[in-house]
Amino acid sequence: MDRIDKHILSLLQKDARLSTADIADRVGLSASPCARRIKKLEEEGVIAGYQAKLSKPAIGVGMTVFVEVSLNNHQAASIDAFEQAILEMGEVTNCHVVSGAYDYLLEVVSQDLTGYESFTRKLQRLDNVKDIHTHLAIRQVKESSELPVFT
Repeated sequence: MDRIDKHILSLLQKDARLSTADIADRVGLSASPCARRIKKLEEEGVIAGYQAKLSKPAIGVGMTVFVEVSLNNHQAASIDAFEQAILEMGEVTNCHVVSGAYDYLLEVVSQDLTGYESFTRKLQRLDNVKDIHTHLAIRQVKESSELPVFT
């Protein structure tokens, strides 16, 4: 991946609706070679997809919560069952396996505190959940969907 590919990726991360002609102009290529580069980045899986960024307030998301989850046991079947349940919960926007005092860190969105309480009840009903610790997000300092390109 050269500097032009990295520049293309940077532009697409900022605005995926840019036309190939606009991208080509900004990176100093003609449209055809630029389109070939974008297609190659898609085929190689560097570009995993395109999506719209939604406004949380406009769609009724009033709060973000970070939830630490510890499991009762770490047998493969239990982990698989927990992770499958998390995949099916729309409120969970991100889920990470982490090291340290707990097993998972979830990012959860909700309309309000009542909605979050409903979510925690679903989470508590899962057989393998031992402990849940909640951290309410007061204010977001930085939000970025852009990733640095290291290669």
